[in-house]
Amino acid sequence: MENIAPTKANLMSAQSSLDFSVKGFELLDKKRNVLIREMMSYVSKAQDLQGRINKIFAEAYDSLQKANMTLGISTVEGIAMTIPEAKDYQVIFKSVMGVEVPHISFDKKEIEPKYSFYRTNTAMDMAYKSFNDVLYLIYELSEIENAVYRLAIEVKKTQKRANALENIQIPRFKSIVKTISDTLDEKDREDFFRLKIVKKKKK
Repeated sequence: MENIAPTKANLMSAQSSLDFSVKGFELLDKKRNVLIREMMSYVSKAQDLQGRINKIFAEAYDSLQKANMTLGISTVEGIAMTIPEAKDYQVIFKSVMGVEVPHISFDKKEIEPKYSFYRTNTAMDMAYKSFNDVLYLIYELSEIENAVYRLAIEVKKTQKRANALENIQIPRFKSIVKTISDTLDEKDREDFFRLKIVKKKKK
């Protein structure tokens, strides 16, 4: 037990610290619950997106395999080199309970083939379209996975702070308040009895 003088000033200080710690714990608990709800909503979206990505990837690779077989791998590779690098997105951030989570802003565009149609076939067009579709889903998935990662870190930090308040600070201040209160009560009783004895002697 800490060596704290059992005075009314120290009692008021300890009670104030206890009240502050309790309020801090309640706020952290609410923050943690909000963060967990937000994180779980992202996880649900991620599962849905991952399923759609897997489906479209399967279609894309099936079409690509057919294109390789009908056009030749070297021809398909040459066509692939004409497709521009994806730069049609912008990353911005929004705050969720003080956590900066990313949001990828983009305008979904239809494919604009840069290759001549006489050299290709439907399989090539289907592969190009499928990979273009999956590109935008990957934008969304990367946004969600990054948000989940950041929120999970903040949940861990918030949990750690809440545990420190609940298991260390609050019990500590409760103990200090109880000890000082008990000591002051005992002192008040002693003073009361002492006063009664003095009054009796005077009589």
